[in-house]
Amino acid sequence: MIKAVIFDIDNTLMDFMRMKRAAVEGAVEAMIDAGLPVVKEEMVKKIFDVYWKEGVEDQNIFDKVFLKEFGHVDYKILAAGILGYRRAKEGHMTLYPHVHLTLTQLMKMGIKMAVVSDAPRLPVWLRIVQLGIHHYFDHVVTMDDTGVKKPDPKPFLKVLELLKVKPEETLMVGDWAERDIAGAKNLKIKTVWAKYGDEFHTQESGADYELKDIQELISIIEKENGLPKESYGK
Repeated sequence: MIKAVIFDIDNTLMDFMRMKRAAVEGAVEAMIDAGLPVVKEEMVKKIFDVYWKEGVEDQNIFDKVFLKEFGHVDYKILAAGILGYRRAKEGHMTLYPHVHLTLTQLMKMGIKMAVVSDAPRLPVWLRIVQLGIHHYFDHVVTMDDTGVKKPDPKPFLKVLELLKVKPEETLMVGDWAERDIAGAKNLKIKTVWAKYGDEFHTQESGADYELKDIQELISIIEKENGLPKESYGK
């Protein structure tokens, strides 16, 4: 019987890459307006090239790109880029369709919920609170809490301990097959792949279930628990 659901957040609950792309474009536009002599599309690509190498949570990405491309940091340009990034990010941080509805139904069903993220603690909490979903989760485990990223077992074991559930009583929902799905399966946690958030053109996720819409998670738990719809939400 499923008693708990663990969620990844980026590209599972929120459209992270849509936000990231819009934020980087906003940053580059602001830097060009402040006097940076670059072609927008070329600069956006160079920033993402460094992101893919250093990690998309890198907080010093513009400094690294400036040093690589120009040999120094122009702080007027840097400040414009940071402010442009923040403005665009705020305007594009959105949940996928049906997230609120699904989390509310899970709460009504008595399902415990938690987040396990590879991102640092503060950025994760900023996203969760800004998106208005902080009241749904019993626990949030970040990279800062274990010192490692998925698929390492430590984040999964930590959240299972906090939730006080067994692996076979738990579903892991995530978009990244090599991290979210593989890491959970190694501990015998049942897995659900958020196909709608896949950024890697994954052909085979290896998950027990796949989602085209997060709302399908409700029927998966009904199937696992043998619950008719009439048994909850009254």
